[in-house]
Amino acid sequence: MKNRKKKTRRRYGLQVVTLCISTTMVLVMLGLVVMSVLTARNLSTFVRENVTMNVMLGDTVSVSEGVELGNMILAQPYAKHVTYISKEHALKTMTEVMGADPKEFTGVNPFEAELEVQMNADYVDTDSMRKISDHLMTNEKVTDVAYMENQIDDVNRNVQRVSVVLLVLSLLLIFVSYSLISSSVRLGVYSSRFLIHTMKLVGASWGFIRRPFLRNSLCIGVLSAFIACLVLGGVVYGLFRYEPGITDILTWREMVITGCAVFLAGFLIMLFCTLLSVNKFLRMTANEVYKI
Repeated sequence: MKNRKKKTRRRYGLQVVTLCISTTMVLVMLGLVVMSVLTARNLSTFVRENVTMNVMLGDTVSVSEGVELGNMILAQPYAKHVTYISKEHALKTMTEVMGADPKEFTGVNPFEAELEVQMNADYVDTDSMRKISDHLMTNEKVTDVAYMENQIDDVNRNVQRVSVVLLVLSLLLIFVSYSLISSSVRLGVYSSRFLIHTMKLVGASWGFIRRPFLRNSLCIGVLSAFIACLVLGGVVYGLFRYEPGITDILTWREMVITGCAVFLAGFLIMLFCTLLSVNKFLRMTANEVYKI
């Protein structure tokens, strides 16, 4: 009798461990997708705000006038940061890049002073950039406005593609996670089908029969979610050690929301799957229980 109880406990413990491991793996995958979806907007903003517009100034424009124009541009909603680059600074930079002084070949400094305008993300699209460029060209101090139009189109196109891919992955992973956890829970409830039927025969209510299964499943869900959050935290820490700048894209807000989503998913999926599985066996007659 004692050996039978030990085997039963060992079998139950193995089922719990297996269900916990499978649920944790699913929640880790789900958490990674949630984290990716949440950081997609930050990544899009980060990429867009690295797009710059170069405003070329005439030779007669003094440094003070260039700085004043830069401050006027910075006051506009489309500008996030404006940097004044003098002719001498541009010559020095290009000399370092080329390894030779262009002034030696031309006799004069071939570069113009310019304003490097870092754009706000909401204004980085072809139409907005064109309107801003046309408006700046009306200023007599500006000789030319340059920006990479093809780069803007590529950035917007890639951001849309990434968003669609993440959305498809999210839907697919939700379906897969539900299927995997549901199968594991169903196997656990299946091993107790005779116990469920016996409790029905002695007059136990459905709510009374469900209660221990729901309590165990919720405990497993919370434990799996906690382990999954630890794994995700390790992933984030590894990314931070590799690239400290990742905190500009993956902030505490995204990490907290991801953790809450993992706990909520572990709670709801386990609860829903257990309810379906237990109710299925509660509806079965004696003949149906012994046939399966």
